[in-house]
Amino acid sequence: MSVKILSITLLLLSVCVCCHSSEDTQDSRPGSRRPCCVDVTKHNMTADVVGPTYREQAARGHCVKAIIFNTKDRKQLCADPKAQWVKDLTAKMRKV
Repeated sequence: MSVKILSITLLLLSVCVCCHSSEDTQDSRPGSRRPCCVDVTKHNMTADVVGPTYREQAARGHCVKAIIFNTKDRKQLCADPKAQWVKDLTAKMRKV
């Protein structure tokens, strides 16, 4: 009887581990979760920004509060929301 209980316990534990690890790999797929900004630029980067939209990031964990723009080279620019150039630019754009 104890071998059956041990086997069932190990089976349930294996299922839990598999489910947990599959959640981690789903988050790394493109489009499912974006990496967060851990630092922001205060320098005026208006010339590098493209597109009509931006997004806001709240400070959570190691992520800092930021405004995220798309750039000419298809990267994301993490900018300081308190910087005047960021305020001016976001006033002309649409938040997503």
